Amino acid sequence: MSKHHVLSFLAEVLHNSPEGWLSITTHRLDVYQEPLAKTQFLDEFEQLYIHHNASPEALAALPTAYDYIRLGHPLSCVLEWALAKITAIQASQVISFSSETMGILAILRKNVFEGKKTQIVYRDQLPQALDENILKSIYGYDFELLKTDALETLPPFEGSRIAFLNQTVLEKSDLSEAFDFYVTSYRGLGSILLVNGTKNEHYIQDIQHVRRRETIAMTPQDCWTALEAMIQQTPLQAKNEATSADKAIVFKTLQNITGTTGMPLVASSGLSIQYAILMGLVHEAKLAHPAKAIKIVVPPNCYGGTNDQARRVAAASKDVAIVDLLVDGKNNMVQSIDQVLAGIAQEDAVPLIIAEIPTNPRVEVPNLEDLKAVLTQKRTTKNGTTAVDPVFILDQTFCPNVQFLGDGAILSEVRTISFASGSKFPSGGKCTAGYCVGNSKTTALMEKIALHLTLCDNEATALQYKILAEQLPSMNERIEAAYHNTRDFVHFIKEVLPEAKINFVSDALALQGFTPSVFSLDLPTQGATDAEREAYKRDLNLKLIHLMITEIPEESKFCVSYGQLKGCYWTIPATSTQGTTKEDDKDYIVRAALSGTMDVEKHKAVFLAFVKQM
Repeated sequence: MSKHHVLSFLAEVLHNSPEGWLSITTHRLDVYQEPLAKTQFLDEFEQLYIHHNASPEALAALPTAYDYIRLGHPLSCVLEWALAKITAIQASQVISFSSETMGILAILRKNVFEGKKTQIVYRDQLPQALDENILKSIYGYDFELLKTDALETLPPFEGSRIAFLNQTVLEKSDLSEAFDFYVTSYRGLGSILLVNGTKNEHYIQDIQHVRRRETIAMTPQDCWTALEAMIQQTPLQAKNEATSADKAIVFKTLQNITGTTGMPLVASSGLSIQYAILMGLVHEAKLAHPAKAIKIVVPPNCYGGTNDQARRVAAASKDVAIVDLLVDGKNNMVQSIDQVLAGIAQEDAVPLIIAEIPTNPRVEVPNLEDLKAVLTQKRTTKNGTTAVDPVFILDQTFCPNVQFLGDGAILSEVRTISFASGSKFPSGGKCTAGYCVGNSKTTALMEKIALHLTLCDNEATALQYKILAEQLPSMNERIEAAYHNTRDFVHFIKEVLPEAKINFVSDALALQGFTPSVFSLDLPTQGATDAEREAYKRDLNLKLIHLMITEIPEESKFCVSYGQLKGCYWTIPATSTQGTTKEDDKDYIVRAALSGTMDVEKHKAVFLAFVKQM
């Protein structure tokens, strides 16, 4: 069909698109198959296009596209599909980014493992943030830059060649065999990467993985802007920068919430800020301790994105390695940190520790005085010299209201960076923007983190700042209300199903400020063997979740998230947030997340019905 047909169909799609395509960050897992995520959505979308059916009902019935806005979402899929249609390539060859630079960095990272050199060719100018020296010395990327007006008459290049373009109109691209990739910047919206030719198709999965773990897709709102411009055949209007008023509210509120005085950093997602943290700390470690190995210490069963990203950073650098930190269940976080730091000290290496407090999915909190003692303990190397003190990277997403870092707080004397995912309590599920803060001992570290956040062009968008400015001031009140609902529900489950094991904070921890709205539920099981008991429990997990989302569809969702403004979310972390975790470290238990606005009594009634039919 012609370009006219494509644009006509797109106009109907935008007019009839489900409200959730623009307004929510997560979708139901019961209509989501990760291996088929984008293909399944677009396969069915293509059928709608063929039959020119863009009715609200047809669009609402499409399966979930990808698994969070950072990897992709319905509107990014539609935008990529549209550009592919008019360029006559496959939709999988078009990949959108909220970042102007991360498409280039994704190719450079892949070529580290391919053993290929990269040539970046540009006519006008490269992104200002693209620091050639840092990309070569810290990231280890091998590339050359070539500025030329003669893009059509370049000699052959032994390696991958990228054409970097600046444009204001989304239109058909004429692809030349001289280039393996096209990265086009649309200032204020992000960038679009085109993978050119079948010989480069094996890059697609790796490029998408960078988008999943180190950045995000072009946001739904910016995809909408791009699609409207495409339909109307008008130049793209660059989005305004975040207003100083919105930024001021966000920064001041974060300082008040965390008890810190330094400038917070706000990124396009929780994993975007974590990537800036890791690369900033690796950069600082290489400068301060150039001859020493860097050890990223991370729990093998923690949140899948954190786990995977840390291992990806280590895989791409010969100077960085992973050390497992056992924290949940039978393992004590403090003892594990002590053992790991002792070993790293003997090696005279640089320790960077990532930990969640409370842990996921067991919702455990270590003894904080013991944690402080083990992190501040002076250690020596095998040669008797003073070992490098650790940097503690604290994922506070479950309890972002607890003040760890301010003057006199429990971790004020430990070099600590705290961060949180913004799609949870900070935004109430309205955007993915994440943030980090540091204590008074991390001023130099925060400067390096800011440098890498800028290099990756992963700062929060203007709309994300606006949403955070609206939502952050009420965050602590929402956390308190959600905790009370969760505690009420947990006490009810203990009464009606006492043989179940519930992981939730004690009243004593709640008095210390740990008031999560998340608990995990280890349901009672039966069977003659361990395998039978495990199979029975996994089946029971799904029966519970499906009953909840079927009986209370207006509130209960099968979803990985929490901290939303209303409703209740259910998931099995081993098949969602722990999806990249090694199988032996997975924990097949139910995790429930409640909000401050929901019908708790109705949830109790449905749970009681579940117990009676067990």
